[in-house]
Amino acid sequence: MGFGQGPMQPWTKDDSVPPTEQGQEGEQVLAQVLTINDTRVYTPLTESVLVIPPESRVRKGTVVDRLYRSSGDRRRIDGARTPLARRSAINKLATAYRCSNEDIETALADLASGYPLYGENLTPGQLRESEFKAFLEVLPDQREDEDLVTHNKSEEWRHLGMSFELSTDEQEIVKCVRHLVRVDRLKAVRVFKGFTRLGGEEAVSPDIVGASDWLPAVELYGEGVFLALDEGRLKVWEQTSAVVSRLNQLLPRFSESGRDAPNPLTTRFMLLHTLSHLLMRQIEFEGGYPAASLIERIYCGNAPEPMAGILIHVAVPDIAGSLGGLAELSEPLRFLGILSRALEHSRWCSLDPVCSEHEGQGPGLLNRAACHACALVPEPACEYGNTLLDRGFVKGDAANGLPSFFGIS
Repeated sequence: MGFGQGPMQPWTKDDSVPPTEQGQEGEQVLAQVLTINDTRVYTPLTESVLVIPPESRVRKGTVVDRLYRSSGDRRRIDGARTPLARRSAINKLATAYRCSNEDIETALADLASGYPLYGENLTPGQLRESEFKAFLEVLPDQREDEDLVTHNKSEEWRHLGMSFELSTDEQEIVKCVRHLVRVDRLKAVRVFKGFTRLGGEEAVSPDIVGASDWLPAVELYGEGVFLALDEGRLKVWEQTSAVVSRLNQLLPRFSESGRDAPNPLTTRFMLLHTLSHLLMRQIEFEGGYPAASLIERIYCGNAPEPMAGILIHVAVPDIAGSLGGLAELSEPLRFLGILSRALEHSRWCSLDPVCSEHEGQGPGLLNRAACHACALVPEPACEYGNTLLDRGFVKGDAANGLPSFFGIS
């Protein structure tokens, strides 16, 4: 160390180079003290998926269902080295299941042929696409004990839009929503894949030793409301220059954040995510559900097929699910009132004009016109940590030529 040169001391204010959060070469790194139980130190990595057809339609307690759930029983049969040993394993299993050997053979053949989707490896994006299609599919022969029970209200929703009793704004809102689905029952499986430590480069597995070939998971049951926006109107809106320009101001910060999802960040996603938060806040006010008990699920994409949907649901460990109050809100006339009032509330915030004119706020400055007074919800309710929100995409901004998707101003 040369004469007169001392080590850089981040805790003093006299250093010539100001500290920065980025820690670029030649600059000090801003020191930050966190308590050992600070929620920012460790971030859990979880993956959530809904059980959809054909898995959701398998009757509970059938031979296929029991074999599907019991990997140990399947391994004992697959591990048999001779035909005689295999027959012996099937005999023992048939006795335990109180069924015939033929039932076991049929169930094994069903699993081998991919029913249910046994052994398939799907990406999170492919799983979302399958879920989106499942909500739009009409199954006339559904049983109430299935893991996914839906009632499509889209036709009733469109008829509602023809009513002369609706205002002009309400008629426009109906045209912007293409599908409305009442979800009376759903089952979600949430898997814990590990966690990351603040500043760490690699994720840590739940099994640090690495001896297990399984991950801990929990099964949750509930109900919800699903809606999908009109694709034709959405494509016109998202290609508007003012809409694209507003997103471009956020993209550099999103790239620097190092986040993997959503990939890519689009105007479509910003609209869906913000609308989801506005709906959850309105449902909390009108439906009596605390926002912390609600969970959002965003279906957004352009390829291979476009998606623009929102699922708001509750999920509890009790197999009986919840009491049905949230699903009741999907009745077309009632849901129109909730959506209309949510859009009305998007026009203003108690912290306006500061909130609406903000260039960036929240973690990583990844929010624009969104704060605790207007759009944020409790952390468990949001898939993206209360970031990537902007009321501007919902309410529009006539002064800057930014159109509202729903035609409100």
